[in-house]
Amino acid sequence: MAETSGYSSTAKSLHWLIVALLTAQFTVAWTMPHIGRNTPVTTLISLHFSFGIIILAVASARLVWRATHAEPAPLDGVPPWQVQSARVIHWLLYILLLVLPILGWINASWRGMPIVLFGLELPKLIGTRAPGWGWTGDVHNLLAYYVMLTLIGLHILAGLYHYFIRRDGVLQRMLPGG
Repeated sequence: MAETSGYSSTAKSLHWLIVALLTAQFTVAWTMPHIGRNTPVTTLISLHFSFGIIILAVASARLVWRATHAEPAPLDGVPPWQVQSARVIHWLLYILLLVLPILGWINASWRGMPIVLFGLELPKLIGTRAPGWGWTGDVHNLLAYYVMLTLIGLHILAGLYHYFIRRDGVLQRMLPGG
């Protein structure tokens, strides 16, 4: 097995915190009521909004960390196309971790739904029913359920491929204690 020089404990912590938050977020999203024209803000909807804002904050911190700390060099023996594919998928995930919560926040603002985090109501990003912004909820759903979940699936499959088939230590670099 190749030598593994892993990610920092901060990078690992932020990665696994985002995993936990996304797991909770998708669980809430699948169980909350569909948000229609006159849907009242329920506890699950409010929780979904809160998780979105927390994900936005943690993803922002992760990106700042990533921009100020170099990632470990690719392991010897990993084909360049796999290294490049991983980079593309990682950056697409980072973009979605920022874009999805912002689109959700815009849509909540457009619907006149308050976003309350730890008792503090956050400002609306646009006015209620502002012309030209009704599409944000549909795009939020499309990106979350199809693009984000597909990329997460590819990310997980790649990690499992490196762990079980290539046995090259790639996955261990992001595991706690690795």
